[in-house]
Amino acid sequence: MRIYADRAPVAARQLVTDLLVVAWVYVSVMAALWVHDLVQKLGVPGQKLAGAGGGMADSLGDVGRKVGRVPMVGDDLTSPFERAAAAARSMAEAGSDQQAVVNDLAMALAIGLLIVPLGLVLFVWLPLRVRWMRRAATAARLRAVPGGRDLLALRALANQPLRKLDRIDPDVVDAWRRGDDATVRRLAALELRGLGLLGG
Repeated sequence: MRIYADRAPVAARQLVTDLLVVAWVYVSVMAALWVHDLVQKLGVPGQKLAGAGGGMADSLGDVGRKVGRVPMVGDDLTSPFERAAAAARSMAEAGSDQQAVVNDLAMALAIGLLIVPLGLVLFVWLPLRVRWMRRAATAARLRAVPGGRDLLALRALANQPLRKLDRIDPDVVDAWRRGDDATVRRLAALELRGLGLLGG
């Protein structure tokens, strides 16, 4: 399978297009990662809240256990510390939930930014590129076989603009029917040139 055309201008155009597509994908991915990292920074307060809440809950729990060892009044004194530790744990959970929401938002925005550029590459550029490669490979194979030139000439009659056909011969169809070798060669070369291939 051929990747680039034989003719230099067409091959250069294809190469530049391919490089632009690669640059487009690279910039899109980098932009999506940048947005992801930027949104992730919104989760920093949640991290601090989760850390502070968790640390406070642990400290209050330790104090409550120590106060609980005080004879006679220990059980009564632990109750406020347990409630405060539960509140601190709720604060830590709120911080964790906020981090999860920010993480989901960052991922959704990054994916959203990638959908359009990657969709254009996968569903527009790539199918066109693959179709050209297949057509060019088939045309290159046909130009090397005896009856291939006739088939390429027939395709030229069906696909090429009328002004180009008229330049070959004002009665190009009749010349093709007669099997005029020069006309068949010029028609085949015209079809190959349309794909960026040499007449051969």
